[in-house]
Amino acid sequence: MIKAVMLDWAGTMVDFGCFAPLNVFVEVFARKGVQVTVEEARQPMGMLKRDHIAAMCQMERIAGIWEGLYGRKPSEADIDQLYTDFEPLLFSTLKNYATPVPGAVELAGRLRSQGIAIGSTTGYTRAMMDVVCKGAKEQGYEPDTLVTPTEVSAGRPSPWMIYRNAEMLGVYPMHHIVKAGDTVSDMLEGVNAGCWTVGVIVGSSELGMTEEEVTGCEEAELADRKAAVAARLQAAGAHYVIDRIGELDSVIVQINARLEKGERP
Repeated sequence: MIKAVMLDWAGTMVDFGCFAPLNVFVEVFARKGVQVTVEEARQPMGMLKRDHIAAMCQMERIAGIWEGLYGRKPSEADIDQLYTDFEPLLFSTLKNYATPVPGAVELAGRLRSQGIAIGSTTGYTRAMMDVVCKGAKEQGYEPDTLVTPTEVSAGRPSPWMIYRNAEMLGVYPMHHIVKAGDTVSDMLEGVNAGCWTVGVIVGSSELGMTEEEVTGCEEAELADRKAAVAARLQAAGAHYVIDRIGELDSVIVQINARLEKGERP
């Protein structure tokens, strides 16, 4: 039976649509004269934020613009400077993006009532998470454990944050764990850890819509957008894709049935 879940934070359990870091990524590149798109800024979402910036710098279009401006591709020093600009901008607004997504608090309560432990991983540093955790706790959500990418040898897509959570919770083997998140890097993290891996669509960075935009979106268009997100998450290895995080425990029932048959992720 499933003994623990490993939940992502922004875009999964808090910060509907994962908007906290988005505008900051756009802003720090704009300060260097490089206009990046929302799609480019979202693509590496879920990674450690310096790694995220590095991934953006490796994108062909962004690297080309940078080279046109500065006569060279972005260097490690450039990435460091972009990250130095990024941190204070993010911290200035982060407290406003700790609100649990609809259904998250209730899900955590149901999981605990079933004896399922709640671990968590993130692309934020510990200092960033201190802000998010405080706000989320005040609004009813607090996991049992948290590991940030700077506390292990590497962040996503490596599995080390999940392994550290599992160690802290005393849960093994890994097929007794479900990893849930909203990004491609979340899916890769879960698959690399050997967990059952579940992608979440509504509220995700991959969907990239506010609650109001989801509610107001024309039905056929929303269905198309959701299908595109599901396809990306499945291509990254998701064993299941759910519409909303509150549906996770229904998937756990299905996984438990498969475990009873001897199936493994």
